[in-house]
Amino acid sequence: MLKQKNIFILFTGCCLGVLFVTAGSALADKETGKNEQAVSLPFEELRTFTEIFGRIKQDYVEPVSDKDLLENAIRGMLVGLDPHSSYLNTEEYKELKVGTTGRFGGLGIQVTMEDGFVKVISPIDDTPAQRAGIESGDLIIKLDDQPVKGMTLTNAVKIMRGDVGSKIVLTIVRKGKDAPFNVTLVRDIIKVKSVRSRTLEDGFGYLRISSFQSPTGAAVREAVKKLRQENGGSLKGMVLDLRNNPGGVLDGAVSVSDAFLDSGKIVYTEGRIKDSQMDFNATPGDLLDGAPIVVLINAGSASASEIVAGALQDHKRAIIMGSKSFGKGSVQTIMPIGSGGAVKITTARYFTPAGRSIQATGIEPDIELERLKLETLEASNFEPIKEADLSHHLTNGNGKKSDAPKNDKQDKDGKDEDPKGVDMRDYPLREALNLLKGIAILR
Repeated sequence: MLKQKNIFILFTGCCLGVLFVTAGSALADKETGKNEQAVSLPFEELRTFTEIFGRIKQDYVEPVSDKDLLENAIRGMLVGLDPHSSYLNTEEYKELKVGTTGRFGGLGIQVTMEDGFVKVISPIDDTPAQRAGIESGDLIIKLDDQPVKGMTLTNAVKIMRGDVGSKIVLTIVRKGKDAPFNVTLVRDIIKVKSVRSRTLEDGFGYLRISSFQSPTGAAVREAVKKLRQENGGSLKGMVLDLRNNPGGVLDGAVSVSDAFLDSGKIVYTEGRIKDSQMDFNATPGDLLDGAPIVVLINAGSASASEIVAGALQDHKRAIIMGSKSFGKGSVQTIMPIGSGGAVKITTARYFTPAGRSIQATGIEPDIELERLKLETLEASNFEPIKEADLSHHLTNGNGKKSDAPKNDKQDKDGKDEDPKGVDMRDYPLREALNLLKGIAILR
């Protein structure tokens, strides 16, 4: 048996707001004959490695320490596996743990590495990145005029963090833009509040989950309870907004899914080692008593948010609306090592209840929405002529006034108002609410 070590399971990939939970201890079987590949050493390849190591030590233009050479070799070995596996030295491991406190000076973006550049998975709600208009899919190619190419993700994250109030300039490449452009951001304290809720219209609730943390399930239950109280004890339907949700801890995703399911599988994982085989099932009780749910997703919905969307979709408990999700369906395990650093390795894949792998495919919405921007038409003094405006028009015969009431939802500038706080420019949210209304009428 290998030495037992404490491990941490990471579900969001490397990011500015990394969240992880203790997953107990891992044991790896190393019995002769059970896994020959695990006990045999590739002597020929190691001979090549030592030859190259010697050449660098002898012939490279500048002296290089053994520690740097071996550390770089380890990094290359892990980076070559997939975008989410990596080596963390002592300092980098400490930096990662700083990000788990939920309060730090930074920009508020969840990122990964792609083709040597930092790729934005999604901005975090109410952070400098979101307010500056950073979008999912943006590629960051420079940090304060320093090229990102050649940096590790950890080093890039370290540069983006800094003193509250200090500025940083990101050079961004965005799909649809002809040339890179600069965005100046001011670092701020990043406080991640994972659950927000409000009533959209009488009987219809809105639940926004920006990331999945261990307390997220409890926060969702409290939010739904509050929404029900605001609406006379029950809801006709609810919008669950998972857009730009980069994921988080698995327990949070399972707990949220379980809140709206009575029974059945929520998610399962498969990998090579025993500890990577996990099954999670729902327990009786649906917070909404079967009321319809519309889940909003987009390209920034990743990992744990894809688990929730996939579970509710497979059980036909919700209608998924929006655009195809990110497609991160892998599990990373962070294992501390003797040097004080850690190794982060992909150990399993997620599967939805129906056996669909999320990895690199994502969740396909039931109703796909184009990326549109809604704008209110400018106010005009011209009012269209209607029947009620014609001289000597015929009355309606029901004893009611024929004059049509003026639209009391318009202010003096002609802009639409909504007393419940629905953003009229949020096209997907408006469509989700309209769908819920239609379902409620049919029910």
